[in-house]
Amino acid sequence: MTTPDELRTEIETFFADVLPDALDGVTGSVARAKAWRSALFDAGLAGLDYPVELGGRGLDREHMAVWRETTRGRIPREDTIFGLGVGMAVPTIRDHGTEALAERFVRPGLRGEEIWCQMYSEPGAGSDLAGLTTRAIRDGDEWIVTGQKVWTSNAHHADLAVLLARTDWDAPKHAGISMFVLPMDQPGVDVRPLVMMTGEAEFNEIFLDEARIPADWVIGEVNGGWSMAVALLAHERRQTGVNSMQGDTSSRSRAGRAPMPFGFVRDQAERHGRLDDPVIRQDLARLHSGERIVSWLGARGAHPSLGKLWRTRQGRLAAEVAMAVTFSQSLAWSVDPDDEGSLDDDHVAFQFLNGRGMSLGGGTDEIQRNTLGERVLGLPREPGPGRNTPFNELPRN
Repeated sequence: MTTPDELRTEIETFFADVLPDALDGVTGSVARAKAWRSALFDAGLAGLDYPVELGGRGLDREHMAVWRETTRGRIPREDTIFGLGVGMAVPTIRDHGTEALAERFVRPGLRGEEIWCQMYSEPGAGSDLAGLTTRAIRDGDEWIVTGQKVWTSNAHHADLAVLLARTDWDAPKHAGISMFVLPMDQPGVDVRPLVMMTGEAEFNEIFLDEARIPADWVIGEVNGGWSMAVALLAHERRQTGVNSMQGDTSSRSRAGRAPMPFGFVRDQAERHGRLDDPVIRQDLARLHSGERIVSWLGARGAHPSLGKLWRTRQGRLAAEVAMAVTFSQSLAWSVDPDDEGSLDDDHVAFQFLNGRGMSLGGGTDEIQRNTLGERVLGLPREPGPGRNTPFNELPRN
């Protein structure tokens, strides 16, 4: 087996010699993301802890710790487009999908050949994910899906979706849900962008009108989708809580919910002559400490909701400190949202507005605290309808 030191050398060689050539001349965030992913996979670094037969290396936690340490601040921010696929959907299929599903989706996902989105939230369910009403009906060799999803990141780029739909209306609400892989490029899938206050349309609403899914593209068991949903959410919170500090600190991106790195904020403070300000120095110390805490939480294997809460706190603090140190630059804004040349000028203002969503995406801060209270501290569940009540008897919006 590859030793940790040998792996560290491989990673350094990749970033020094392979990646620059792979990205040379590649323009556009999606194209650069795919070029990065394919180069990473071809170098044997895209699935270190995945089974060899699925394109991985079969390495252990010690090797993963080396990966996190060696790549800190070096991963292109464009990789956030694969956050759902590589960080959430693919490991859920690896752990819970059939052998056929794993063979079909894991390798292309790790190599960046397919972009994923996540169809969970619905307009009528809010934070009560189990209250979803999108319907899936079996029709021979296919499932037919009708309903609506909202707040779906990157759906306008996605090839595939992880979809939660109700397959049994007579069962209790948690027991009648199934998880599917939905092909996006088909009649019956209508993706409509939602423009945010940043001017970007990172999120989408999706209308499903008799969209079709192959009968065997079910992750886990039919009507066992709630446990799959929880498994994927654990990957999501771990992804956002731990890996959000891995991005390339020199990159400017209008996507994702990664906090501005400490190094970037410190450089802005130096550029604007604020490093001698004792208040700013204290804020920078808090930022540096928070960045390290997020990393240590991941290394310790702490509950993912802890990492998610820390990542939210880190992101909002980083944006506020950056606004304070950049003075008038923090108000800069491009009138043309497609003007890539403005990214340096309005980066701080954009990230300040974009960071407001950190306490919402991946489960609100309130949901994270409820999860920690119930599953870590053993507190009683919040009151609600009987868990054994059939879904079709529950009041709905």
